[in-house]
Amino acid sequence: MNKKLAAALSGGAVLVLTLSGCSSDDKSNKVNDWAKTVCDQVKPQLQKIANANAAIQQQTADNSKPADVQRTDSAAFQQISQAYKALGAAVDSAGAPPVDGGETTQKEAVKELNASSAAYANLQKKVDALDTKDQAKFADGLKGIADELNKISTSGDEALKKLQSGEVGVAMAKQKGCQKPTASVPPNAGSQESESPSPSTSPGKKS
Repeated sequence: MNKKLAAALSGGAVLVLTLSGCSSDDKSNKVNDWAKTVCDQVKPQLQKIANANAAIQQQTADNSKPADVQRTDSAAFQQISQAYKALGAAVDSAGAPPVDGGETTQKEAVKELNASSAAYANLQKKVDALDTKDQAKFADGLKGIADELNKISTSGDEALKKLQSGEVGVAMAKQKGCQKPTASVPPNAGSQESESPSPSTSPGKKS
């Protein structure tokens, strides 16, 4: 029931800020310092996103109860939304990267991250509104949400790609905070927020 949703998450640009390393001659210490400032704040947010994705992946069995799927997906979307909001704040507070066009690139990236946050918050509302008593309707609803998730994941991330290009991208790629984390999710899916260290991210709807 939840497989299409899980596939949409894993196949999309959900962890768009995870970077592959490349070589550099370290031309600019200022660029490296900027990347470190951003990536130190990015790391816990990427961990939250990875944990939320893993929780949804766990809830993909055909015999999963709709109410359990709804609870897990709602908490995961809330966590991803809050993480993207924090990512936007991190890029915003770091200031413009010290490269040509840095201010424009930064503003566009912040705008994109905030838009992603809003989009996931909207998905959470849609999941919460699904009828868990009718399994067929619930499954259809999840398919619609998965389709929306594909659109979120595959469109509008040009600003982030631009942020990760050139000298800035190379500098970010070398920072551990901007590298792909390993998901850490307890067996009881839906309680993944306990893995989140940030006090600003504490999903409240969990009953």
